[in-house]
Amino acid sequence: MKVDDIRPDSVMANQDAAMNHDVDWLAQRRDSFVPVPCPACAGKGFHDLYEKYGMQHVACDACGTQYVNPRPPAKLLAEFYAQSKNYAFFARHVFPASKEARRTQIFRPRASRTAEIFSAAGKRGGTLVEVGAAFGLYCEEVKALDTFDRIIGIEPTPDLAQICRSLGIETIESSYERVELDEPVSMIAAFEVIEHLFDPGHFLRWCHDTLEPDGVVLVTCPNIRGFETLLLGRESGAVDHEHINLFHPDSLSLLFERCGFELLEVSTPGELDVDIVRRALESNDVTGDVLGPVLAMCIDDSRGESFQRFLSANRMSSNLRVAARRRHETRFVPPSALLPVVDFL
Repeated sequence: MKVDDIRPDSVMANQDAAMNHDVDWLAQRRDSFVPVPCPACAGKGFHDLYEKYGMQHVACDACGTQYVNPRPPAKLLAEFYAQSKNYAFFARHVFPASKEARRTQIFRPRASRTAEIFSAAGKRGGTLVEVGAAFGLYCEEVKALDTFDRIIGIEPTPDLAQICRSLGIETIESSYERVELDEPVSMIAAFEVIEHLFDPGHFLRWCHDTLEPDGVVLVTCPNIRGFETLLLGRESGAVDHEHINLFHPDSLSLLFERCGFELLEVSTPGELDVDIVRRALESNDVTGDVLGPVLAMCIDDSRGESFQRFLSANRMSSNLRVAARRRHETRFVPPSALLPVVDFL
C-alpha cells in the first residue's frame, strides 16, 4: 500500500485551504483551551516539545505520551468537528476517490483481523459497534464475514450517517457520549478516533461499561514511537491540529489497563512508514542526513518492502493497534446512568 492509494496526490493538492481554515478556527479560540494531565497515566509532570499549527505539544515525564496541552475543551472540539472544512473536504473528495483502495487495502484486512481476534477470545455472535463508522466500509466488510448477529455504526456526521444507512447498516447518528444502547455489546471498534478525543480515558470507560462481560474492544491510532514518527518528528503528518493524544504501545497499554481491560494484542500493523519517509525526502521536508546511510539503504527500492515488514513485526511501525477484553465482571450500566467525567454536550 502507498500513500497515493488512500490520499491521492491529485486530490490532496486542493486540501490546503480547508486545513488552513480549521487551523485558524482553533487558533482564534486558543484563550478557551484548558490544561490537562497526561491522557495515558494521568501524570501532571511534562516538558515542552514544540508548537505546530498553534498547538503546544508536550511529553509526559512519567510515561512518554505526547499530547497537546493546553487543549480545546470537549464542547469546543464538538463544535470544531461540526464545522470542519477539512473533514468536509475528505468526505467529498478524498474518500470517494480512494474508496475501493481503502476497502481492499484497509477495511477488508481490518474486518478479517476483527473476526480472528473475536474468535481467539472465545466469542461468537452478539453485537459489534463501530464508533466513527464514516462511509460504512468496515461495517460492510464485517457484515460479509457473518461473525456477528448485529452490527451498529455510530456516526455523528449527518451526511456520513446517511451513507451508512443507504448501505443497510443500522446507524446511530450521534457522538458516542449520547448513545444509549438497548443491550450490552460483544465488541466495539474505533479506528483513528482516540487520538482526537478530549479525554480518551472517558471513551475507554464508556467502552468498558457498554460491553458485556469479556467483551472485546479494538482500537487503532498513530504510534508516536514508530519509525516514521520518530524520524520525522514535528514534520510527521501524525502531528497535526486534530491529533491531541499521541500514544505509543506502552502508554496506550497502560491506559487500557487503567480502564479495566485485559490486553489481547498490542501491535503495529502499519504499511506506510517507508513510503512516507521516502516522500518526505523527495519533497525536502527532511534532509538525507536525518536518515543516515544505513537507514537510507533500508528504505531503498530493493529493501523497502521487507524493511516495512520488519517494522510492523517488531512494534516499530507508526500505526498502533490494541485489542483488549473487559476484565471486570460488572453488570451492564446504560451510558446515561454513568457519572459524567467531563461535559461533552
